[in-house]
Amino acid sequence: QALAAEEHAALSTAVAGHLAHALPITDGAVLAFCWPVRNEPDLRHFVTGLRSAGLRTVLPVVVRPGVPLAFREWWPEQPLQADRFGIPAPTDGDFLTPDILLLPVNAFDRNNYRLGYGGGFFDRTLAALSSRKPQAIGVGFDFQRVDSIRPGIHDRPLDLMVTESGC
Repeated sequence: QALAAEEHAALSTAVAGHLAHALPITDGAVLAFCWPVRNEPDLRHFVTGLRSAGLRTVLPVVVRPGVPLAFREWWPEQPLQADRFGIPAPTDGDFLTPDILLLPVNAFDRNNYRLGYGGGFFDRTLAALSSRKPQAIGVGFDFQRVDSIRPGIHDRPLDLMVTESGC
């Protein structure tokens, strides 16, 4: 959270640049991303561009604690309302299953395990989507890399991790 606004914007732009080359973009695919909070990478401009290229985009919606997330379609002009955690979420739009899921990290390790905020929402969601497993791509900054997050048995590694220096 201590990143200056200019540095955060530059790092977010670099992450988006690497994502542009790494994403398996197919017309009509559903891409889930997270509204940036606490200085997570801000990918809104990048995701808006992907919508123009034919992707459908969704934001996570907390249905209730202890259950997997749902994903509601998002577009730039859509009204959002802060959820119980203060994170903007769509209040209407279709519920869709993502093909690609961009996940912010608090920390990540060399084996692509991520540390989030501790609610287990994404772990439960990835487990629930195992029959139609989306590609899970972590997004963060190099300084968030640690030796190990000490993953538990419920933790699932990301398919790919993208930072400002690459994939």
